[in-house]
Amino acid sequence: MTTESARSSATADPTAQFLAARDFLLDRRGDYEAAHSGFTWPRPHRFNWALDWFDHIAAGNDADALRIVEEDGTSEALSFAQLAVRSDATATWLRGQGVAPGDRILVMLGNQRELWEVMLGAMKLRAVVIPATPLLGPADLRDRVERGHVRHVVARIEDTAKFDEVPGDYTRIAAGDRVDQVPAGWLRLADAPDAVGGFTPEGETLATDPLMLYFTSGTTDRPKLVEHTHASYPIGHLSTMYWLGLRPGDVHLNIASPGWAKHAWSNLFAPWNAGATVFVHNYARFDAERLMAEMDRHGVTTFCAPPTVWRMLIQSDLTRLARPPREAVAAGEPLNPEVIEKVREAWGVTIRDGFGQTETTLQVGNFPGVPVKPGSMGRPAPGYEIVLLDPVTGKESADEGELCVDLRVRPAGVMTGYRDDPDRTAEAMADGLYRTGDIAARDADGYLTYVGRSDDVFKASDYKISPFELESALLEHDAVAEAAVVPAPDELRLAVPKAYVTLAAGWEPGPETARVLFEHSRTVLSPYKRIRCIEFAELPKTVSGKIRRVELRELTAAGSAAEYRESDLG
Repeated sequence: MTTESARSSATADPTAQFLAARDFLLDRRGDYEAAHSGFTWPRPHRFNWALDWFDHIAAGNDADALRIVEEDGTSEALSFAQLAVRSDATATWLRGQGVAPGDRILVMLGNQRELWEVMLGAMKLRAVVIPATPLLGPADLRDRVERGHVRHVVARIEDTAKFDEVPGDYTRIAAGDRVDQVPAGWLRLADAPDAVGGFTPEGETLATDPLMLYFTSGTTDRPKLVEHTHASYPIGHLSTMYWLGLRPGDVHLNIASPGWAKHAWSNLFAPWNAGATVFVHNYARFDAERLMAEMDRHGVTTFCAPPTVWRMLIQSDLTRLARPPREAVAAGEPLNPEVIEKVREAWGVTIRDGFGQTETTLQVGNFPGVPVKPGSMGRPAPGYEIVLLDPVTGKESADEGELCVDLRVRPAGVMTGYRDDPDRTAEAMADGLYRTGDIAARDADGYLTYVGRSDDVFKASDYKISPFELESALLEHDAVAEAAVVPAPDELRLAVPKAYVTLAAGWEPGPETARVLFEHSRTVLSPYKRIRCIEFAELPKTVSGKIRRVELRELTAAGSAAEYRESDLG
């Protein structure tokens, strides 16, 4: 690139750059080869997604940007135009409470309209948002406030008491309708006006300015601080938009808890990148029939849910959904093939898997209009090049290894690094590659299949065992609602596969059910992969819903009288 062209690129209209990249992907829906080979990331010098993109598409736009349906049937909707005005007012009010550019603001809200108003308002102010789930307790909040250097907190009124045990000189702001319950010392977000005479930003937003700090859930260690910029998540989620198959005017339902990266992925950036409606159904307890009724009532066209929700859905009558979504995807953990088949039979829709992390946007996916190979999570997303590294030699592998993102032409959607942890950042991004810590296999057509976390894969009788493969086999049986496989010590084989199983409704734990599952294992798995031990239990999970296999490995190593061994049952 010449000096002149570089200067031109740096000063080009950031909205026009973003729009051109977005439309390139929208126009190539169903043509993966063209999308992947021809896509280039917009790289504006300055960019503020809330100001330069959301307000741009919101001007005069009365279509719903956000629609929330409560468990009691009441609903609330805000148009793009209304939300632009309300976020301006929120930003102005927050500025009046002392929120300044660069300040860290912890946002701990549920699926309520204030969440989106605060997120957009904070972006407009150039504050750095630390999303937090309302499930967090005082100990987790102390960690976030201390390590996150939090200057301001916005929390639900019902969660304010948690902060009584969280010391610090930070502004306390309570959000919600029960303003009479706001405790002393807390400001009321409800006092923010509905509208102001426009919002004037304080200085320019550089695309490299920090925007979000995510505390990852941490299955083996305390959470890391993942830093994203005004480019990496807003622009980076163009890859997620393409995977979801979103179109302008869609109604998108994503089941994810606020505070986690997937909520920002598919309840904020990707839908509004496309100009789609974010649809939320709030419920205290999952009800498959009620969810499908609301999907029908509100015309949901695109649907994203974690594997746990899909597994609960297939235990209900899927044909009760009269108007299935055009697109259905799963993310969070790999989805088992038998779930995909049951949904395809009932809805005529193929669930498309995808892979990404808090540290990135969508890296790998099965994209709309492209054949899905059973068990595969697809191919690299537009804007991403994937390298597999042999875990032993550390060299590139053609067929299996640790999944890494090539940073030599850096995708927009990769984090800046782990905040305040240069050693961990350097380790994760050594030699021009971002190492995901996940093992994948690649076939001759370039499709990638998830094998497992690098620390979850184990050997039995010198054979490499992928827990995910064995878990998928168990889930083919009607008795199994969820399963997790870990190595159990064995004198002869060093280790054998042990399954922790959560049973489906109608099945009782005991030797007869264990015998049925051992027989199933012998039928569907090669001898060296067979399940040798079974224990019936609820699976331990992180607060974000990921199975804590490390905890199960520790339990197994300690021994358990509650397990059934294949050799004992015959």
